Amino acid sequence: MTTAVPADTSADAVLRKIRWWLCLFMAGLVFSGVTAIPLESELKLLTRITAALGLTGIGLQTWLVRVLDGLEVTNARYPFIAYGTDWLAFAHVVIAVAFIGPWRDPVRNRWVIEFGMIACVLVAPFALFMGGWRGIPIGWRLIDCSFGIFGFVPLWLCRREILRLEKLRVLGV
Repeated sequence: MTTAVPADTSADAVLRKIRWWLCLFMAGLVFSGVTAIPLESELKLLTRITAALGLTGIGLQTWLVRVLDGLEVTNARYPFIAYGTDWLAFAHVVIAVAFIGPWRDPVRNRWVIEFGMIACVLVAPFALFMGGWRGIPIGWRLIDCSFGIFGFVPLWLCRREILRLEKLRVLGV
C-alpha cells in the first residue's frame, strides 16, 4: 500500500517555491542596482514628494536636500564620479545572474544561496561602520541595514526549501 504525498510537498511544488523566492530576490537585486544610476533625478523627485507631504521639518528632508546638493555639485563639476554608481548597478545585475545556478539546480548550487545569506548578514556591520565613518545619519544607515534583512529572508526561506527538496529527492518523491 502506497501513501499519497500531499501536492504541496512534491518535489515540483517545492521547486516552484524555491524559484519564486529566487525570482523575488533577483528582482530586488536588479531593481536596487538600476536605481543607482539616475540618483540625481530620483532625489529631485523624492525631495519634491517629501516637501509636498509636509515632511520638511524633519531630518529626512534636510538630509535628502543635502545629498541632492552634493550630487548636483559633483555631477556638474565631476560627472565621472557617477561612473562608480554605474558600476554598483552593474554589480547588482551580475550578482543576480549568479542566482541562475540555484534556479537551474538548487540542490547542487545551494552554496550560492548560502553565499548570498552571508553577504546579507555583512550588510549591517558594513553600513554601520562605513556609514558612521562617512557621516551618514544613523537613520539612513538603519535603512541600509534593512536591505540585508530584506535580502536574507527570501534566501533563508529558499535554503529551507532546498533542504526539503534534497530530502524529497533522496526519498524519490
